[in-house]
Amino acid sequence: MGKSQKKRQMRRHNPMRVPDSHLPKGLEAASSSSSRKDAILPILQKMESVDPAERKWACVAVSNLIQNDPSTRRLLQGKNVVGALINRLSDSEEEVIVEATGSLRNLCIDGGFDICAEMYNKNILTPLKTFIPKISKTLSEYLENPKTAPENAQQLVYEFADNVITILWCLSETSNKAMNAINQISLVPFLMSFLASRDKLPISTVTSAAQCLYVLTDENPPAVEEVRSNAPYSACILSIVQSREGLPQANGKNKEVEYDRSLALQVLCCGILRNISPVPPPSVAATVAVDRDIVMPTLEPVLSLISLPEASQDAQEQIAKEDAIPALEKLSLKHTPKSDHKTPSELELERLEHKLRTVQLALEVLTGVCATLPDPDFDVRDTDGEGADEDDEEAHEDEDMDDEPDVDMAPDDVSGMKARSGSNATIFQTLVAPLLTLIQPTSLSFSPLDGLSPHPPTTSALSAIHVSALECLNNIFLSLRSAQVDALRADPDSGRRVWDSAWQALGAVGTDVDKPGQERRRAMWEIGVGVLWGVAEVWKGLLAPDETHVKVLIQLCDATTDEGVKMRIGQGRFLDALVASVEGVRKAVRGIDRKKERELRVRGEEVRDNLVAFIEYRRGLGV
Repeated sequence: MGKSQKKRQMRRHNPMRVPDSHLPKGLEAASSSSSRKDAILPILQKMESVDPAERKWACVAVSNLIQNDPSTRRLLQGKNVVGALINRLSDSEEEVIVEATGSLRNLCIDGGFDICAEMYNKNILTPLKTFIPKISKTLSEYLENPKTAPENAQQLVYEFADNVITILWCLSETSNKAMNAINQISLVPFLMSFLASRDKLPISTVTSAAQCLYVLTDENPPAVEEVRSNAPYSACILSIVQSREGLPQANGKNKEVEYDRSLALQVLCCGILRNISPVPPPSVAATVAVDRDIVMPTLEPVLSLISLPEASQDAQEQIAKEDAIPALEKLSLKHTPKSDHKTPSELELERLEHKLRTVQLALEVLTGVCATLPDPDFDVRDTDGEGADEDDEEAHEDEDMDDEPDVDMAPDDVSGMKARSGSNATIFQTLVAPLLTLIQPTSLSFSPLDGLSPHPPTTSALSAIHVSALECLNNIFLSLRSAQVDALRADPDSGRRVWDSAWQALGAVGTDVDKPGQERRRAMWEIGVGVLWGVAEVWKGLLAPDETHVKVLIQLCDATTDEGVKMRIGQGRFLDALVASVEGVRKAVRGIDRKKERELRVRGEEVRDNLVAFIEYRRGLGV
C-alpha cells in the first residue's frame, strides 16, 4: 500500500465540473439525449456570419447551451465547435474575441481532459501567445494611469485576461507535450505581475493567475526553477500567505465573496510554496519552514470552512429555486445574451462551489504534506530467509539513503523514530478529526446510479473533497504505521472511531462502482481500502474483525471488472518474482545522481520502499 501521490497530468487540479462518462459513446447517443440539438446548427452558422453582432451572439450562446448539459456539450464538440471558436480568436472585433475565449474557458473547465487535448491539437496556443504581450501592455497602462480608460473597458480586459489564463492553466494539465509548449511561452513573469499588483486588480483575476502558477510549478522543473531563482517572486508569494494586507477589500453583499476568493488565493500560494521548496537564499522564503510555519497553520482552519451536509442542503434549496434557462429561440440579436448574467440562485450555487473547491485544494496540498512524513527503509530477505547482502562500497557511497534494516522491520534510528512520534501524534490530533468529517458523503456527493446529478458542479466538488480527504488519511496512517506512536496504540478507542468512520463513509458510497459515471465511487473504495489497511496496521490486533466488512470486500472484488483486482498473486509465484527484483531496483536507485536528478531519485526511493513494504505485507498474511 503506497502513499497517495499527486498525478499531475491525468489528475486535474480542478476536476471535471460536468462529467459525461455516464452517457453512451458516440454522437448519435449525444444527439438523442440532448434537448437542444435543433439549436446547434444555427449557432454554428452564425459564428461564421459577416455580422460581428451575430458572431458574438453565437459565442455567448455556446456558453449558455453547455451549462450543466454534458449531452449538448458532446454534441457541439462533435460538430467542431472547438475549431469554430478557435477561429474566432483571430476575429476583427475585440468583443467577439473576448466572448470566444469565455466559451473556450467554460468548455475547458466543464469538459476536462479530452476537450483540452482537442484544443491543443487544433493549435489554440498560437492565438493565445499573441494575447499575452497585449494584455501585459494594456494592464500596465491601466495600472500607471487608471483614468486612461472607462471602468467597463478595464473590466473587459480583466475578464479577457482571466479567460486566457484559465485556458492556459487547463491546457497545462493536458499532456507533457502541451506543458512543454506552454513552458516556451515564459508565462511565469506574466502571472507574477498579477500577484505583485493584487491590490489594484480584481481578486478573481489574481486568483486565476495563482491557480495557473500553482499548476505550472507542479513537478515542472523549468517553471519551478524560474520562480525559485527569483527572490522577489518567492517573497511576494510568501507575503500573500502571511498577511491579508494588500488583498482587495469589499463591503456589503460582496464582502463574503471577496473573503472566499482571498482565502483561495492564500491556499494556492501555500501550494506554490510547497511546489518550489526548498527556496534558496537570499529570498526571505528561505528562512521559514514552509510546511510547519506556513502550510499547516494556514490550511488546517480551511478544513472546517464549510459543513458539507449544510452545503448539500443549501445547494438543493437553490436548485429548487432556480428559474428555468430561457429557451434559446427566445434570445434575439437585439437582446444579446450576456455570458455573465446569472440568477440569484446561480450566484449562490457558484459561491458554494467556490468554497468547496477551496477546501478541496487545501486537501490536495495537505496530501503532499502527509506524503512527506517519515517512512523507514526496510530490507527484504531472499526466498530462503537470508538477508540480501549489500555492496559495501555502494552502501558507503549512499549510506544516508540506503541503510536498510532486516525484515523484522526494526527502524534504523530508534531514537530518531521516537523523536518523530510526537509530531506524528500532533498531526493525528489536528488533521484526522476534520478529515473523518470530510469523507462522509452527502445526498449530492455522487451522481445517481441511473442518471446525472441535479447540479453536477456541486457533486463534482463534493466528491473531490471526499477523495482528497481519504488520500490525506491514507498517507497519515501509512506514516503512523511506520513510526513508533505508542500513545496511539494505547488508545484503541481512537482506532475504533477511525475504523468505524471509514467504514461508515464507504457504506454510504455503496459497492455499485463499475457503472459509467460512478468513477468517484470507485475512487473512494480504491483509496478507502488503503486507509483501512493503514488503520489496521497502526492498531494491529486491537480492532475486532467484522464478518459484514469481510463480505463487503469480497463482494466488491467479485463485482469489479478490473482484472488487476481479480488476479491472485499466489498464481505464477509472483511474490518470488517481486523478491528477486528488489536488488535490481535498489541498484537502479543508487545509480541516480541525487544532486543532478533529485526528483527522480526521490521517486525511485518511493518505488523501492513501496515494493519492499508490499512484499512484507504479503509475507505477513501467511497465505
